[in-house]
Amino acid sequence: MMKVLVTGANGFIGKNLCLQLKTQGFDVLPYDLHTEQALADLVAECDFIMHLAGVNRPELEEEYYTGNVAFTKKLIDTIGNRSLPLLLSSSRQAELDNPYGNSKKQAEELVFAYGKRQQAPVYVYRLDNAFGKWCKPNYNSVIATFCHNIASGEEIVIHDASVERDFVYIDDIVKAFIGCINQEGSNEILQVTPVYRKSIGEVARSILSFDNSRLTKYVPFKDAFEEKLYATYLSYLPEDQFSYPLKTNVDERGSFTEFLKTQTNGQVSVNIQHPGITKGNHWHHTKNEKFLVVSGEALIQFRKLGDTKVIEYRVSEKKLEVIDIPVGYTHNIINTGKKDLVTIMWASEVFDAEHPDTFYEEV
Repeated sequence: MMKVLVTGANGFIGKNLCLQLKTQGFDVLPYDLHTEQALADLVAECDFIMHLAGVNRPELEEEYYTGNVAFTKKLIDTIGNRSLPLLLSSSRQAELDNPYGNSKKQAEELVFAYGKRQQAPVYVYRLDNAFGKWCKPNYNSVIATFCHNIASGEEIVIHDASVERDFVYIDDIVKAFIGCINQEGSNEILQVTPVYRKSIGEVARSILSFDNSRLTKYVPFKDAFEEKLYATYLSYLPEDQFSYPLKTNVDERGSFTEFLKTQTNGQVSVNIQHPGITKGNHWHHTKNEKFLVVSGEALIQFRKLGDTKVIEYRVSEKKLEVIDIPVGYTHNIINTGKKDLVTIMWASEVFDAEHPDTFYEEV
C-alpha cells in the first residue's frame, strides 16, 4: 500500500484530499503545522508527499516567509538525498508582487530546484479560488462566506457585483492531485481544470436561488458549476434545517404532492390514493408520464383514443416496475389493494394551469 504524506492535513483541501486518498486505498500520513508530529519520521516512511501546508492570512507579515518558504525548505531538507515525488499546492497569488505571492513563488522555486537536483518528480499547482465542503467562511473564500450566510439567514455584502473571479471545485482539485501519483513530474506550473469564470453577482444570485428552491420545488442548478455550487451550499445548512415541508393537495380520494420540478425535464410527484379509488381518466397530446408503484397494488388501464380495446397492467410493491404512459392514450390508475396506494409519478412537463395538456375521457 502506497504511503502518502499530506502536510496541512487539517486544512480545507487537506481534509478532502486525505478522505479521498483513504477511500482509494492509500495509506495516509497526515501532518499539520500546529502539531508535535515528527516530520522526519513521516518523511522516512512515505512514498509520496503532497505539500499543502502554508500560511495565507497571518497576523505578522514575516509569517508568510516562515509558513510558506521556511517550512518548504525544512521539508525538502528532511527528504535529504532521496528522490521522493513532491506535489506543492501553490496559489495564483504567486504571479503577484505582494508578501503572500512572493512567499508562494519562493516555495515553488524551492520545489523545482529539489526536483532538478534529485531527479525527483515534482508537481506545482497554482490554484484559483477553491470552493467546496468544509471551506472556512468569513475568511478568504467568497463562496464559503455566501453559502454560510445565506444558509443561515444572514446578510451578504457585495461591494462590486461585476468583479469576476476564477473558481475551481474541491473534488476537481483532489482528482488532479491524486492523478499525479505514478505519473511523470513536470517542470511547468500546473493548473486544475475545469476553471469557472464567474462574477461575484452571478455567484450570489445562484446561491440565493438555491435557498428559494425549497419553495419553488425547481431543481436549483442548470450546469456543472451550479451543480457543484449547490452541493457546496448544502454542506453549510444548519443541522436543524436539513428538512423542509411540501404542499400536499388532499381530497376524499387521497393526496397529490409535487416533489421536484425542472426547467426542461418535467417534474416528479407523489400520488396517494385510498383503497378502491380511481384516479386519472384523462389523456395528453405531448406530455408523457412514468408511474412507479412503491406501496400497495394497482390496476393501470389504457385505451387508445378512437379504439375500444382496453389494455391493463397490474402492478404492486412486490415487483418495482415503471409503467410508461404514452400520449394519445386515455389512462387511469385504480387502487385494488386494502391499503393506501403510493405511486411516484414523473411527467415530462411541469403543469401549466393556463395551457393544460390534460383532457378528460374515461377509459
